[in-house]
Amino acid sequence: MFKILAKRKLRRQLDDFRKQIRFILHADDDILELPQKETLKKLLDNSEEIGQEPADKIRTFLNEAQPLIVRNSPRFRSCRIRELLDVLAVACMVAFGIRGLFLQPFKIPTSSMQPTLFGIHYVEDKVIPNINSAAAFALYSAVPAKAEITAPGRLDLNSFSNNARGGNPLAKFFFGQTSFIIGDKTYTLPGTLQKVADYTALSRDQIYRPGEKLADGWLSMGDHLFVDRMSHHFWDFRRGDVVVFNTEGITDNGQPLAGFYYIKRLVGMPGDTLKIDGNQLLVKSKDSNEFIPVQELCQKFEKIYSGQGGYHGHLNQVGSGYGRFLGSPDAELIIPENFYFMLGDNSLFSSDSRVWGLVPRSNMVGRAFFVFWPFSRRWGLADSTAPLPVPTTESRGNSFPQMSQQ
Repeated sequence: MFKILAKRKLRRQLDDFRKQIRFILHADDDILELPQKETLKKLLDNSEEIGQEPADKIRTFLNEAQPLIVRNSPRFRSCRIRELLDVLAVACMVAFGIRGLFLQPFKIPTSSMQPTLFGIHYVEDKVIPNINSAAAFALYSAVPAKAEITAPGRLDLNSFSNNARGGNPLAKFFFGQTSFIIGDKTYTLPGTLQKVADYTALSRDQIYRPGEKLADGWLSMGDHLFVDRMSHHFWDFRRGDVVVFNTEGITDNGQPLAGFYYIKRLVGMPGDTLKIDGNQLLVKSKDSNEFIPVQELCQKFEKIYSGQGGYHGHLNQVGSGYGRFLGSPDAELIIPENFYFMLGDNSLFSSDSRVWGLVPRSNMVGRAFFVFWPFSRRWGLADSTAPLPVPTTESRGNSFPQMSQQ
């Protein structure tokens, strides 16, 4: 009985031995030298013949053959490491293939598409649940932005520094930090000087008093989304699409634009005549003789003219000035073939086609598809969130107060 069990065990070992040789011959075919291949094939043939011999001969064969496998295998190789590297290589090829051909991740860089899509922005404290800062960053890409005046005084304009020590490590790494002095106290908040000045409304003319809150909220990295690079090859871009495009060849007064990728809403199609009058974009399409409000041509624009949640229509004005294109109610622009007119939803604070002109068809990358982070009210299909039901008021700093509520 014991001899039968021992013979079966040896035959299993012999089967494993054959599998080992076959794996080496297959996996390392490109790096094995010819004598090594011949030796391994001969061992494989011998193992087939020895299978019917007595147990002692099988045991002797295995003991003598194993060192031969070691000597005739690649010198520097670990089967496990190689298998893992093979899997990793395939996974990387699939990932890069998906990125290059189908879905490309993209981070919203500025506030020009708010409140549809957000760049780095200040969020009121009540918007994010009462959770610790690590969880808030993981879920909402946000770090605390909180500071309360502890001593009276004025803002020292010469005290600003971006080399503040301490603070939140996540804030320092992802946003940078800005420190400043009011009275004789130093305060540190996340973000660049411009961003901090915006959400705190810092003023050199104000006398700050203890208990006043400079900020009581969070600073968020904004929206990260996938861009659909494929669908426009089957059905072309349409009015109202939120589109990522590259800025190659596009200039502002002869100067290249800052940043290679922009994201805006497509408002003007080839053949359209456009004008902006009374904060309303008007479109005369190539098959029409009259100007029509853009929201009557495409339902996606209704929220932009809702006057809710920070939406405020389309303006001739850009910041404190006016664009070179459609910069007055009388200005009109005809869109030529293979070009598009792009506007940001945050019209007052968007550098777009009003400033630097048309976007060639060849520059278009793809449609905004899915916001995958943070897990805010905008998570999910891009451009699918209704306006926050709060009336849009006057702007404050470089934004509208309603935008910090979402």
